[in-house]
Amino acid sequence: MKDFLIALGLIYSLFVPLEASDRYIPFNTQEPGREPLAPEEAAAAMQLPEGFSATLFAGEPDVRQPIAMKLDDRGRVWVAESYSYKEWEMKGEDRILVFEDSDNDGKFDSRKIFYEKATHLSGMVVGFGGVWICDSPNLEFIPDRDGDDVPDGPPEIVLDGFSTAAKHNFFNGLTWGLDGWLYGRHGITAASLVGKPGTPATKRIDISCGIWRLHPVTHEVEIVARGTTNPWGLDWNDMGEMFMTGNVNGHLWHVIPGAYYPRMHGQGSAAHVYERIPMTADHLHHEGEWTDRRQFRDNAEGLTNLLGGGHSHCGAMIYLGDNWPEKYRDTLFLSNTHGRRINNEILQRSGSGYVATHGNDFMIANHPWYKGVTQIYGPDGGAYLSDWTDFGECHDNDGVHRTSGRIYKVVYGDANRSGPVDLGMGSNLELASYQLHRNDYYVRHARRLLQERFHAEIDIEDARRELFRMLDSGEHAVDRQLRFMWALHSSGGVGEKRLTALLNHSDEHVRSWAIRLIGEDGYLTKNQFRKISDLARDGVSRLVRLYVASTLPRFSEDQQWVLAEELVTDFGYVSDQNLPYMIWYALLPLVESNPARALGLLSNCSDSQVYKNIVRRIASDFDLNADLMPRLVKEITATLDRGDRLQARAGVKGIAEALNGLKGIEAPANWELLASSLDAGVRAIAAELEKVFDQSVQMTERDWLSLLENQS
Repeated sequence: MKDFLIALGLIYSLFVPLEASDRYIPFNTQEPGREPLAPEEAAAAMQLPEGFSATLFAGEPDVRQPIAMKLDDRGRVWVAESYSYKEWEMKGEDRILVFEDSDNDGKFDSRKIFYEKATHLSGMVVGFGGVWICDSPNLEFIPDRDGDDVPDGPPEIVLDGFSTAAKHNFFNGLTWGLDGWLYGRHGITAASLVGKPGTPATKRIDISCGIWRLHPVTHEVEIVARGTTNPWGLDWNDMGEMFMTGNVNGHLWHVIPGAYYPRMHGQGSAAHVYERIPMTADHLHHEGEWTDRRQFRDNAEGLTNLLGGGHSHCGAMIYLGDNWPEKYRDTLFLSNTHGRRINNEILQRSGSGYVATHGNDFMIANHPWYKGVTQIYGPDGGAYLSDWTDFGECHDNDGVHRTSGRIYKVVYGDANRSGPVDLGMGSNLELASYQLHRNDYYVRHARRLLQERFHAEIDIEDARRELFRMLDSGEHAVDRQLRFMWALHSSGGVGEKRLTALLNHSDEHVRSWAIRLIGEDGYLTKNQFRKISDLARDGVSRLVRLYVASTLPRFSEDQQWVLAEELVTDFGYVSDQNLPYMIWYALLPLVESNPARALGLLSNCSDSQVYKNIVRRIASDFDLNADLMPRLVKEITATLDRGDRLQARAGVKGIAEALNGLKGIEAPANWELLASSLDAGVRAIAAELEKVFDQSVQMTERDWLSLLENQS
């Protein structure tokens, strides 16, 4: 009896600290009278494809306001709770919880509060001996190097300067990239000026809407891609291509480093980008324009319901687990806020990139309170879906229901019931072997653990030898070879000789990634430079040329010019959804730094969009480049002599766009060459432009509209 009482006392002592520290009671600003379905009832209401089932993993009061969710190396679910949204009163009430399902029955068995003093929590990820959090105005690291789920000390500020002015388009996310960097997202409402603490304003990075990344050891931060409105999902497919999901002006983009995508409004800091890469999806999830107030209704109706549910989305999961049917593998899942569902997008190679087509909606919540935020698969291949659980449209303008929140688990058939995992206890060789696993949960966590050990100066040469052996053997599929490359890169490097050899690989994805990893070092050997120059004009793979353009700004200026000359020559195809844009983005700083040399690119430029933009950028500094204008006119005229009327029209259009709104400026000395052109299209635009050059003519808005009409 005495032993029983002692045991009972020990059990009670385990629970008392949790109860004592969990007395926080959130307050609702939503008007009373409406309540969601009970958590178990909401799970039962879900409509899923045949063979799938959903369980309630956790629900209120155990979890509320789940703004972010991640898994750790033990398969445990970490959840960030945001009670501060959307008043942001800096009360320090946001929390991080840890859930464990020890018997893998789809329901948590234990729950801990890891941290409860965040003020503006919007993102979280575990790794490198602690937890990284988005807590505006800071990106912070909460150390827990002994892994006891108790912070070793207060949060350490890694970066500061993130805006606190935005109500809902703030910085968010945090995901470990394939390259070993930490990736994050940022919305459009209020830009941030970011740097390490103490960094002067002139050396900080201006981050607005788009994707950024941070190196977890050096804390170097850089922009990956700019644009969209409010990206709230990011993931990679089996070939290492990045995709982000968003809201308002589209829902899915193939993320190419260095790219610019359409913004909801304004140009940001990119005045001379001119055109931006359109959405990867070939469809919208709503009818009409997003500004139509019907898009903000509580539930999707009519055609919008059939198209996918609405314009607001959260989360991105490209399923690479091992439980769901094969047809879902390497397809993307995202939550549709107004549609109260999970959409499924099919990613297909097209040209230099991808096109996403609309698959059947994967899950219909049948619950007006469902607001999915995160989707992520775990070690058994089942997927966790987090649910903000609130009524009303996507901005919570009717008030915030803070006392609710759920996490569901969706599995197909009978999921693996083998119990918990602990990858951190694996040997170096075991972590290397996980790069062959069919479930990318193991692949990604094992890769990061090897990276951590390398930077902790733990000997991992046995793992690196095994990775090199598998890479060199040629026995494995391309997606596995890429995994070996990523693991080696983040844990010491692939090495100059192997990367040079991989530039000759038969597969375009391997060649592309060899270019990208070489670019991480920013240095090209003579052999690498020679080979990449060949690849820059390679008509076989548009994907390879795309990543030559994407990586070009990382090389020396002299190397950039040579590669630029190769990129603009002989496209070999009529159109491409990415290449003209990415080549222009790569050329832009070169044109601005040396317009005279850039003019020399025009004679061999085979793409009208790139040609027009080079002309436009040179002509936009009309006064500074006045001495170049006669050469520019001569070059455009020469295209007519070569029989390329479309290129000549593109050139004149570039001048017209550059001079839009100006008047009374002096025409180039040889302007008559274009004004008297035999091509009617060139002559029409040139005639309208003569009004710009005539000091006595006042160009009206109607004149400019007429000019632009002639251009088209």
